[in-house]
Amino acid sequence: MGNRCENCIVRQLNSLKVLRKEELKAISDHKVTRSIKKGESLFSEGEKLNGIFCVRSGVSKLSKISENGKGQIVKIASKGEMIGQRSIISEEQTNLSAVALDDMEVCFIPKNHLIDNISKNVEFTKALLKHMANDLKYADIVIVNMAQKTVKQRVAETISYLDTNFDKDKDGYIGVILTREDIANVVGTAKEACIRTLTSLKKDKIISTQGKRIRIEDEKALYNIIQGI
Repeated sequence: MGNRCENCIVRQLNSLKVLRKEELKAISDHKVTRSIKKGESLFSEGEKLNGIFCVRSGVSKLSKISENGKGQIVKIASKGEMIGQRSIISEEQTNLSAVALDDMEVCFIPKNHLIDNISKNVEFTKALLKHMANDLKYADIVIVNMAQKTVKQRVAETISYLDTNFDKDKDGYIGVILTREDIANVVGTAKEACIRTLTSLKKDKIISTQGKRIRIEDEKALYNIIQGI
């Protein structure tokens, strides 16, 4: 029963929360729950999707390959996120790829059930549009940051974002673990520049690290860097 959409608390974190019980039951009857291992792909850029993914647990990175072949991570999707709805609604191939950053459990909802509810439920349509509008707002902020903020500011901002939006482990380290290359791909810089920046933050006792794990030690100093103070 816990895997039924109408009983799932995860849907309270996304657009599915506005659907009526009978609509949720119809989706639940046709969805497929999948286990995705760390490093596995949910879908690749340019793929034609037949449905969307609702993240029950775990974290995925959504990235775009530039013309020079370098990956740019545009979003980190975690519990409650729905992935792939833009491609379904626009009836286009995916413009991003999605790869699991750790073991995930996702529910795959077939395309026709999403489209049916868009056609019949105005509140669901509004909820989806609001979600996509928020994604566009975030994309605008990223574009401005790329143009106006230093690498150090962007690295600090990324660490602060991860700390705010993801759980911490028992030692206070940020729960989601990104490689240095992943962080560089979020920030939009070279891996070497990212490593130098993290080393500098660690030397100044603003953060501490253990392997790939990162813990904030001085929130005020990190905030000042983000603000350019």
